[in-house]
Amino acid sequence: MSKKERVISPFHGRHDHSHCQNQAMEAAAAECKRQGLRLTTIRQQVLEIIWMSHNPIGAYDVLQKLQEAGHKPSPPTAYRALDFLVAAKLVHRVESLNAYIGCPSPGAHHECQFYICTQCGHIAELNSSAVTEALRMDAEELGFKRVQPVIEVHGVCTSCQ
Repeated sequence: MSKKERVISPFHGRHDHSHCQNQAMEAAAAECKRQGLRLTTIRQQVLEIIWMSHNPIGAYDVLQKLQEAGHKPSPPTAYRALDFLVAAKLVHRVESLNAYIGCPSPGAHHECQFYICTQCGHIAELNSSAVTEALRMDAEELGFKRVQPVIEVHGVCTSCQ
């Protein structure tokens, strides 16, 4: 598999981020339609907040941005929207940071490997078939049923080195 095929979301330097946001929102709408799910106004707004950057964002930061935009949602409302977006595979929960990041390929079946820059906070998302296969084989050998394998690697990106 070529490097380009397995990179889902690389570290971003200067780029047209509005293009990323627009693509993400179009992909989310298409994926919800495909799955027969409703992308309500609050869910869409939460997704837009998450896609404001390539950095992860915590639930309370999402809630604060909703409030800054003039909404008065309670924390459970924000959490329900986040739970929906994760279940629909439109965003990923980055466990080690207790935060969320948009999924640039919501319709694709993939297991995530996140490379998290501890300096700038950017995250690169990869889907390496070699890593996925190694995890599958190891789990099989152990008689272990994988539910949602996610690998998080913390380090420093090339821009910050």
